[in-house]
Amino acid sequence: MNEHISDSHARRLFLGSCIALISTSVAFATVGAVMLSLKSEFVLSNAQVGWIGGAALWGFAVSQLVFAPLCDTLGMRFLLRMSFAGHIAGTLVMVFASGFWMLFTGALIIALANGLVEAACNPLVATLYPDNKTVKLNQFHVWFPGGIVLGGLAAYGLDAVSIESWQIKLALIIVPTIIYGFLLLREEFPQTEGVQSGVSMGEMFKATFTTPLMLLALVCIAMTGSVELGPNRWVPAVMESGGLPGILVLVWINGLMAVMRYRAGDVVHRLSPTGILLASAVVAGIGLYWLSYAETGVVAFAAATVFALGVCYFWPTMLGFVSERIPKTGALGLGLMGAVAMFTVGLVTAPQMGRIADEYAHRQFEPEVVSSVLESSVQQLREDIPTVPEPVATDMQTAIDASSQVVDYYEETGDLPELSTADAMRLIISSGAEKSVTQPVNAILGPADNYGGRISFRYVVPLCGVLAIIFLLLFLGDRKRGGYQVVRINEHDGEDG
Repeated sequence: MNEHISDSHARRLFLGSCIALISTSVAFATVGAVMLSLKSEFVLSNAQVGWIGGAALWGFAVSQLVFAPLCDTLGMRFLLRMSFAGHIAGTLVMVFASGFWMLFTGALIIALANGLVEAACNPLVATLYPDNKTVKLNQFHVWFPGGIVLGGLAAYGLDAVSIESWQIKLALIIVPTIIYGFLLLREEFPQTEGVQSGVSMGEMFKATFTTPLMLLALVCIAMTGSVELGPNRWVPAVMESGGLPGILVLVWINGLMAVMRYRAGDVVHRLSPTGILLASAVVAGIGLYWLSYAETGVVAFAAATVFALGVCYFWPTMLGFVSERIPKTGALGLGLMGAVAMFTVGLVTAPQMGRIADEYAHRQFEPEVVSSVLESSVQQLREDIPTVPEPVATDMQTAIDASSQVVDYYEETGDLPELSTADAMRLIISSGAEKSVTQPVNAILGPADNYGGRISFRYVVPLCGVLAIIFLLLFLGDRKRGGYQVVRINEHDGEDG
């Protein structure tokens, strides 16, 4: 335990940090839970949804990149005050959004707040528990999947009682935000471990950017983050488009992750961090590949179980590994790890998964069948327009115009235009038309979206193979040196690895 702080004070800070992390994970869960609603209400393509989901990730990275190096100077409490304001403001922007750009902006503000939480709390936990970093970071990160479980169940419960408003679901983010604001914003915080040990800003930057093991760790967390967060971001929308309870699959995955992280002490003591990472890469690859074939609820939950067991230790163990093996990197190293992972997932993995999903979904469309269904839908919508209120009539006319363009394109070319075909079907579904109009369209679009999403999972699997090779080499290197060794901050650690 840090000698400058009492046990009881440390426990209060740790508790407040856990609730702050719950805010970030509730945000992750609720944004994921409303993806399908946003897609329908605002007529978004999978790629646009990917950019909204991606903003919620790479915004986190920007925040970490900017503020983690300043944690020693600004202080952890200051960063948490900024995160509190960001969680409130970002949620309100999304709740009152009128289109794609406001949704994107709100998701980005929330993500910046999420990054501030980790920029402050990861070094806080490492400072509070310098002799038990990997275990305590795992236990702290229990509350990322734990918060997803709470947020996901709350969103599912609202659906169960026929409260389908996506705005109310997003507003759930404010609840833990108020709690952690009350617990933390007036507390006294210790100085970071690096400041207490006299590590200068220059030494911290040097250790972070010139240590080969640190550079390798950055490459690895880009891939582990992609394997964990990329598919997790898409699970609700992909499963729901196939008629499966997507939010419950997400809750199941994250519930297992929370339980396993809570028991991290037993695992770390039996396996070294590099051994844990090696096993995780293998199991995650198997689970994700299996999940890409999940067409029934039983298979979805079984595959999700294997996937959850594989990815549960990736994030906190990577942070613990860096903090224990290259401790002079300090808050900058921990922040940069999170930033690289989120940049990769937000700017590359999530949008690319959306692009792949769009591409493969479109391949599932049978041009003649789709054209016939759209033509029939247009005819029924035209008959219904005089009988509905003005706002609904406007939506119906928009759907008619988009669908007619697709039908005209088919008649001219014998094929269907990419993206605009699926968009036209989404316009019909969200137009307020009768089920007799929307059901035939849903019967085509749902399975196609589900197939495309599952294929996008499969494209992430090869990263697990690359990770398994890297972690195997690190594990064998530890064995050769007599086992995994924790480096103290005053030791020479630049040659490690």
